[in-house]
Amino acid sequence: MSDATPSISIRPFRAADRDAVRDLFIRVNRSIAPAPLKEKFEAYIARSLAEEIDRIADYYGDRDGGFWVADSNGTIVGMFGIEPDGPDAMELRRMYVAPEARRRGIARQMLVFAEDECRRRGMQSLTLSTSELQGEALALYRAAGYRLQKEEIAEAASNKTLGGGIRRYHFDKAL
Repeated sequence: MSDATPSISIRPFRAADRDAVRDLFIRVNRSIAPAPLKEKFEAYIARSLAEEIDRIADYYGDRDGGFWVADSNGTIVGMFGIEPDGPDAMELRRMYVAPEARRRGIARQMLVFAEDECRRRGMQSLTLSTSELQGEALALYRAAGYRLQKEEIAEAASNKTLGGGIRRYHFDKAL
């Protein structure tokens, strides 16, 4: 890819996207895994695949959420989902950009799309969390007007966090 912002379309996830989304999820998580936590990351990846990524349509459908991909000329270069987080808020989930497509504005486009989708649904805020291992994401959210609500050391693993003592940051933004 060139350094120019790629032409992308953000569209709803389709069953045919499953393998590309699965691959992107695995690649990104393996790329941020510190050496001492490789085993924990592999367990987190396996759990997240089983509970969420390999059943995106059902997972997000059951929660009245949604899942989208950023498509650049037939190649999935990004992904994200939203699900309810209380009566007037949605939570941003699984926002990832392919490593080879970063620093080209794709994450910002996906974030704006997610905010607009929340407004369309009548939501008052968008919440999200990320870890200390994702410095670029932290910078993006802060620059986009998200307010830090709390920090925590995540000890327990789930399909939302690795656990393992990683610092997590929870943000929100009024829409």
